[in-house]
Amino acid sequence: MKAVTWQGRRDVRVEDVPDPRIEEPTDAVIRVTSSGLCGSDLHLYEVLTPFMTPGDILGHEPMGIVEEVGSEVTGLRPGDRVVVPFQISCGHCFMCSAGLTTQCETTQVTGEGMGAALFGYTRLYGAVPGAQAEYLRVPQAQFGPMKVPEGPPDDRFVYLSDVLPTAWQAVEYASVPPGGSVAVLGLGPIGDMSCRIARARGAEQVFGIDLVPERLARAGRRGVKTYDLRAFDDEKALVHAIKDETGGRGPDAVIDAVGTEAHGSAAARLAQQATALMPRAIGAPLAERFSVDRLGALHMAIDLVRRGGTISLSGVYGGMADPIPLLTLFDKQIQMRMGQANVRRWSDLIMPYLTEEDPLGVEDFATHRLPLSEAPHAYEMFQRKEDGAIKILMKPWSL
Repeated sequence: MKAVTWQGRRDVRVEDVPDPRIEEPTDAVIRVTSSGLCGSDLHLYEVLTPFMTPGDILGHEPMGIVEEVGSEVTGLRPGDRVVVPFQISCGHCFMCSAGLTTQCETTQVTGEGMGAALFGYTRLYGAVPGAQAEYLRVPQAQFGPMKVPEGPPDDRFVYLSDVLPTAWQAVEYASVPPGGSVAVLGLGPIGDMSCRIARARGAEQVFGIDLVPERLARAGRRGVKTYDLRAFDDEKALVHAIKDETGGRGPDAVIDAVGTEAHGSAAARLAQQATALMPRAIGAPLAERFSVDRLGALHMAIDLVRRGGTISLSGVYGGMADPIPLLTLFDKQIQMRMGQANVRRWSDLIMPYLTEEDPLGVEDFATHRLPLSEAPHAYEMFQRKEDGAIKILMKPWSL
């Protein structure tokens, strides 16, 4: 089959790889009909290269048609249309029973000290072959895949794999009070969808901050009050401008949907790039033990949120030695919640929004739809934010 493989820093290729097969009685194999390109994939493209191996298959946002199921998979049959969560979880362990499927005790990558295995996301998360491919082996298929109805286009449901539950959890963790206010830092796919969900769930004021014109315009068309970071002398001026809109206090909650890609410390950026360029035997231990992030977005969130408010982190951070202003967090009595989205905890709550009325705008959420063969171009375009690329879906089969 054809699949998108990682070959080195900023080097992805579409190659022929062996077809997946049933390996465990809880497996399924699906024919992928749509697969998203996620901002997290860009971390693998450049920042997290010490944890990658040439030939790794990328991608974690798939949906498709069930081709085959293992003997212990009773809820699926060939021909079913399914969306597959980005994490692999069993559904019956202590953590899954508590709704924390990203901490699944059956698939935890204990050798790396990490949580549940993820599709297509480094040896830290199990080095499981990913979903930017024609076919995908799905472990723990007795629980993970979500059946969706025939008829509507893939775009109606594919974001259940990651974007929708990640944004839903970001809003849930933000604890925005009814009629309250929330600021979203970063208007990429997760930030944009977080704004839409916050408005749908009753937030009165939703502020969106970014510096990419296409992202700002897109959020603004859906009623978000947008702020272009480039229009202010510094981040303090932007913080004051938003506080002026909230009685001088700041918003009730801030969602950081940027993560380590934030504009910030040049030294941290150089450290990330240096470890990515080192041989794996040297770069991986350094990145694992001494890695730091660019924390511009997080520091802005801390400055911006009102006293007693909540910061919800959905952007990916990977630093082990990040300096955090605990004094300010303590003094402002800020609550923080974070983590990978627990997809199956939220999926049933999200489904009522995926109707013909399309209140969240999922059916025109993608800015680009490309064949899998154009994956190298898709990665480059997305990484450079060219041609208005905000969300890219790849089609392994004919468009």
